[in-house]
Amino acid sequence: MYGLIGKIDCVEGKREALTDILLTGVADMPGCLSYIIANDKLDENALWVTEVWTDETHHKASIMLPSVQEAIKLGKPMIKGFAERFETCPTGGIGL
Repeated sequence: MYGLIGKIDCVEGKREALTDILLTGVADMPGCLSYIIANDKLDENALWVTEVWTDETHHKASIMLPSVQEAIKLGKPMIKGFAERFETCPTGGIGL
């Protein structure tokens, strides 16, 4: 499996709108086992995205999906920047 954990810094006041866009854009992504968006408890303008994929190839291919392309187009103006990013190799757990 392939995993990513990343922090997105949102434009002030746009966290909820960006969350909605990201959740809409992830429908029907082949190979995606888990895609979770969480609000940062200490920063009201930050999101954490945790992803688990069957493999890295499926993750890379997802960027070409029309729904993901649309989410990128709509969400880009709401993103101030990307902070921490971690690649992982999930080994199992609840939900997997």
